Amino acid sequence: MIDATRYPRLSRIETPADLRRFDEAELTAIADELRAYLIESVGRSGGHFAAGLGVIELTVALHYLYDTPNDRLVWDVGHQTYPHKILTGRRDEIHTVKQADGVAPFPKREESEYDTFGVGHSSTSISAALGMAIANAQLGNGRRSVAVIGDGAMTAGMAFEALNHAGGMEDEPDVLVVLNDNQMSISENVGALTQLLGRMSSSKTLNALREGGKKLLGDKRKPPARFMRRWEEHWKGMFVPSTLFEQMGFHYTGPIDGHDVPALVGALKTIKTLKGPQLLHVITTKGKGYERAEGDQIGYHAVGPFDPLKGLPAKAVATVKKPTYTDVFSDWLCDMAAADPLLLGITPAMREGSGLVRFSREFPKRYFDVAIAEQHAVTLAAGMACDGAKPVVAIYSTFLQRAYDQLVHDVAIQDLDVLLAIDRGGVVGPDGATHAGNLDLSFLRCVPNMVVMAPADENECRQMLSTGFGHTGPAAVRYPRGTGPGVAVDPSLDTLPIGKAQLRQRGQQVALLAFGAILPAAEQVARELGLTVVNMRFVKPLDRELLLELARSHAGLVTLEDNVVAGGAGSGVAELLNAEGAHLPILHLGLPDAFQHHASREQLLTEAGLDAAGIRKAVLARWPQLGSGTPPLSAIG
Repeated sequence: MIDATRYPRLSRIETPADLRRFDEAELTAIADELRAYLIESVGRSGGHFAAGLGVIELTVALHYLYDTPNDRLVWDVGHQTYPHKILTGRRDEIHTVKQADGVAPFPKREESEYDTFGVGHSSTSISAALGMAIANAQLGNGRRSVAVIGDGAMTAGMAFEALNHAGGMEDEPDVLVVLNDNQMSISENVGALTQLLGRMSSSKTLNALREGGKKLLGDKRKPPARFMRRWEEHWKGMFVPSTLFEQMGFHYTGPIDGHDVPALVGALKTIKTLKGPQLLHVITTKGKGYERAEGDQIGYHAVGPFDPLKGLPAKAVATVKKPTYTDVFSDWLCDMAAADPLLLGITPAMREGSGLVRFSREFPKRYFDVAIAEQHAVTLAAGMACDGAKPVVAIYSTFLQRAYDQLVHDVAIQDLDVLLAIDRGGVVGPDGATHAGNLDLSFLRCVPNMVVMAPADENECRQMLSTGFGHTGPAAVRYPRGTGPGVAVDPSLDTLPIGKAQLRQRGQQVALLAFGAILPAAEQVARELGLTVVNMRFVKPLDRELLLELARSHAGLVTLEDNVVAGGAGSGVAELLNAEGAHLPILHLGLPDAFQHHASREQLLTEAGLDAAGIRKAVLARWPQLGSGTPPLSAIG
């Protein structure tokens, strides 16, 4: 429970209705308490940190002036919402964030009526808020719609599609877009828009003229308002290139200090009196109010539990740890770039998460961060491949879903030489369904011309990356978050024969066919029950020769994958055997036909029955005779 002596105001706020009972003069003090409580809570639990600190004042002002949840407030990117969650009934549970049965790390409609739209990735808020505004206008219920877009989310094309639609509608929608401009996403924002906004926010001349203009223009609701507004747009155009947002049909207010509560409240009060599309541009500092986070906005973007007085624990230098799959990719990318000058590396704003920090420093002319623009990233790679380059797109599995059309139309149909290094494949864990890569094997294997690989260990990951890079045509290597079984990584750039699986153990009666990270659990069960186990390696193409031999020599097959069963790797096995007329019982084990909640990767795999105990139980339920004794087996080196 919250300590009322340390948080005398915040302890009295269970919902925004309680916040609105306070006098406006107390809002700054409430924001100070909220910031201190957020620092204390995330220090205890870990979670997304710096982005929430940057929107404390904005969160307080919006909930104070808008009648939430009746008025619709859409947050984007969703990791900014910890302060919002604290003010909307989840204050005393915020320390459970990202834990099983705890508070979700992103807005989640099932969790709270105040979470009006689920936002795990980015740049959806304007479309969603516009849709709500249109629906509310049709229903005549008087609700207001507000989209808060920031932390890099305005760099994606979808945001501008929504701006273009809203600003061009004949019946102007009453929608407010709040641009939280902190010049950051997870790392530094890139691109022309960021440079434009930076010029707008730093221009002393613009801001001085704007303040003078407010006095000169007076009340915009009076009869001369149309002429005066047009005059305002023209003089701003001398200083703000193209007056971007107003040219798109939005009335622009700002930039204003996003940490000045009175200024925020004043601006929002004025905007609430105006009709049509509005855009409020606020300048904030990611990590505001916690000096260490302000100084290291990338390092404090998301944190584990830490002592707020001491900051994040220093990284151990001398200790030897297993490399993560991301580390394996990072090292491979730099090694291959040194060996092949045609390699170019692309990331959609995930330099740190996808392991491109070292590459960006060692090969800056061959490194391309395209901002939060996955569709552009894939088609950019296609264009590079058309003219002889060898592009590697480093992308999270769940984010690749946004670029599926580009993968099909721009890469696969043209059979272009593009390698997808797909991180966070399968169960990811604490970030929940929006970040879970549970669908990629299904949506990749159905695309013609694709080679799809899933490594079972760290060394195999490196070999597969070299294999995909050396292959002529589109290829994908899909690997999980975190560490593998600890296999030593060979520094060579050796490749694997495409479409060839690895027989790991020859047993009897039933063969376990494991795709990717599930192999260690499958091997444990195979040893216990005396079964055959195969490291399948390739989801597409499958090892036809080995599968047919196993179908002839075994009474049944079990496919195992860290992917949904529907249309996954196991489905590919069944399709191949059926086409060849090989009929035998096949048990498909994989992830459920449901969106998993947030919990640890280990908890979710156990829940899905993909740990050793779950696999053993499922196999014995299908073939109970296997439990009567352990038949002899022979290990395959």
